[in-house]
Amino acid sequence: MAQGAGQEPAGRVTQAATPYPGYLAPPAASPYAAEAAAPYAAEYARPVAHPEFPAMDHPTVPAEGTAHLAGYTPTARDLPVIAQAAPQDVPTVELTPLSAPQTQPLPPGPGPLYVVGDVHGYLDELHQALAAQGLIDAQGHWAAGNARLWFLGDFTDRGPDGVGVIDLVMRLSAEAAAAGGYCKALMGNHELLLIGAKRFADTPVNSGAGTASFQAAWLLNGGQRTDMERLEDHHLQWMSRLDAMAEEDGHLLVHSDTTAYLEYGDSIEAVNDAVTEALQRNDPDEVWELFRKFTKRFAFRDEAGGEAARELLDTYGGSRVVHGHSPIPYLLGEVGGEDEDGEEGAPVVSGPHLYADGLALAMDGGVTMAGKLLVVQLPLAI
Repeated sequence: MAQGAGQEPAGRVTQAATPYPGYLAPPAASPYAAEAAAPYAAEYARPVAHPEFPAMDHPTVPAEGTAHLAGYTPTARDLPVIAQAAPQDVPTVELTPLSAPQTQPLPPGPGPLYVVGDVHGYLDELHQALAAQGLIDAQGHWAAGNARLWFLGDFTDRGPDGVGVIDLVMRLSAEAAAAGGYCKALMGNHELLLIGAKRFADTPVNSGAGTASFQAAWLLNGGQRTDMERLEDHHLQWMSRLDAMAEEDGHLLVHSDTTAYLEYGDSIEAVNDAVTEALQRNDPDEVWELFRKFTKRFAFRDEAGGEAARELLDTYGGSRVVHGHSPIPYLLGEVGGEDEDGEEGAPVVSGPHLYADGLALAMDGGVTMAGKLLVVQLPLAI
């Protein structure tokens, strides 16, 4: 069974690694129990000067030859007279004006398309995966020109620095746009859970199986108290305006492997509007229902999986569903085990999982269970 509501996460205790260059070390992760059941309001634009290297104040230097001794006035007799014969032959030199430096134009049309699976607070692993694809440079800034990058949701919980992940995605969005590309993100069920925990805390909600609260569910699903302490209004506004689904180059991008999207509209725009409006109404029970439905999973895994994927594609467009949410090791029924030494073995994830008659592509590599954080260029080479 996958890692989501009601599932014990396969154990991996990860301490915050040595901070990526140019970044402060994230706060240490707090322990968590097993899993139970905002356009941007404020985009980050990289300042001209790096915060660690502020702009220097350059002193004004007097022009050479203008500093004279006090009270001294040069006279003609002070200047030596040098006899010089007039030149007999003065060559004519034609100067060629220097042209302004030329920038390399971007190739026509959209750039290559990349998708990122569930990150869950693993900021260092995200840096490494993005850098490996040439999407960011050694300092963590956008380096991919007009490339297109989509995150499939679930930025926080379980890992040590969920707010750091959100900050990075927000900043890359501004940097990519300035370079002629873009970086966008979808709403995951953990974004809904974090929004609910921040807005409603311990307010009782009707969970369908008794009384629950967002705060309790968030903690049970790997919520990190350090994330909650650092979460600010602009983070909440940004998350609250994320789309639930998108279509790019024939790929229907969603977070969850569920058909519950069909309950919110028969077009991508309708679904995205319905989710945004539900969050704006700020009703805890309505947000809980949204969270509950987007936590469903495995719609494409069984024998009828191809039919379920086709239903989404026929309704919203595209030729393949690309999703996160359910870790690939669970979809494959390979959730570790024990090696010959009796130690628990980590699941082996080499890349995305294509299944459901080739109609579904799973992108959650199970980074929370010692798997792999996937960043993949689409279309997938098969």
